Amino acid sequence: MPRGEFAAKELIKKRKKQRLLKKWWKRKYFKLKAKYDQMGVVPRAKGLVLQKFSLQQKQPHSGLIKCVRVQLIKNAKVVGAYVPGDGTINFIEPHDEVTIQGLGGSQRGQMGCIPGIKYRVVALNGIDVIEIVKGRKEKPKR
Repeated sequence: MPRGEFAAKELIKKRKKQRLLKKWWKRKYFKLKAKYDQMGVVPRAKGLVLQKFSLQQKQPHSGLIKCVRVQLIKNAKVVGAYVPGDGTINFIEPHDEVTIQGLGGSQRGQMGCIPGIKYRVVALNGIDVIEIVKGRKEKPKR
């Protein structure tokens, strides 16, 4: 049986070892995203607003970032979500239903100067947040 450096059997063994060094492959093979991500494998999820709060930005920026604490409907986990836009937070009240999606950091992580927040609000009671802020649509009553 050939046991040289470029024998097929040796190349297959080497490739299997090298695969585990790739982060994206390991996350996919061991299904780590489904295990450890609050939203699971879906790109968007609905939840209920529990409270509104503001965060201090990280250095070198200064200012307050408006956020909401959201309890996901699918698994009852509580996550923080960033509210984009100027004055958008005024339209959101506790017990409203919001749709959140990932903020865009690498591997579902935080982004930029927003500390610890991984998600952002995209819809409020089924209507796009930007449409409500610009005045094109009204926030539906629940």
